[in-house]
Order: sequence, then C-alpha cells, then structure tokens
Amino acid sequence: MPRYLLIVDYRPGDVPEPMDQWKPEEVRAHMDYYAALNRELAENGELIGAEALTPPDQALEVISDGRGPAVVTDGPYAEFKETFAGYQLVEVESEARALEIAARVSAVPGPGGVPLRQPVVVRRAMSITDFDALSA
Repeated sequence: MPRYLLIVDYRPGDVPEPMDQWKPEEVRAHMDYYAALNRELAENGELIGAEALTPPDQALEVISDGRGPAVVTDGPYAEFKETFAGYQLVEVESEARALEIAARVSAVPGPGGVPLRQPVVVRRAMSITDFDALSA
C-alpha cells in the first residue's frame, strides 16, 4: 500500500492568532484532537508515525561533504509560516483516503473550538518502483 506524508506547517488557516496567544484549554483541545485522530489511525493500521516538531528557532542545519567535519548552523531560514510544525505518515489504500485524513487534520480546532482549516500538504512517499523508473 502507498504511504503518504501529511505535512502541517505554521500557516494559520482561518485563525490569525498564533498558538502562543490561545487559551490553555484551546491548546489542549487542539492537541487532544490530534491525539484522538492518531489513535484512531493507529487502531486502523494506517498510521506509521506522527510527530510535532520543536519551533523553528531550535532547528539546526547540517552540511557535509562526507570527508571533513560537518558544518552545523542555526536554521533553516525559510519564512516562519513555511516551516514544518509536524507530520503524520500514513499507509493507506488510496490517495483518496490520504486526502480524507488530511481533511480531518485541516479541521483541527483552534480558538473557540472553530476548525482551523489549516493547510495540509500531502505527498506520496516514493516506492522502489518509483526509484527504478528514475534510473531507467
């Protein structure tokens, strides 16, 4: 079965206030929604992995030529809204199912329990067949 990566970034959807300005109970409801959805997907055998990521100001960037010491710097320096906030990796029967799950992720509640309509990027993970096609 194909795997899809559902990527959430810091674009706010329909809510302009950043999460650090939400009430504690709104943050808890937001996180509880993700936890319940992830439990359901795990019970269905569809969830491979899911993680929330630390804020972008804690990110490091590594560059190496494989011969000398790696260069480690702060970064990356993309616009904040373009930086990943978290992801879910799902293994599902179809792209349609991946999109259905992404729609549920997009509807995560924000302030006042209103669905955020947060953009979710959906990308299929490449299979060995895809890699073979690249080298043909």
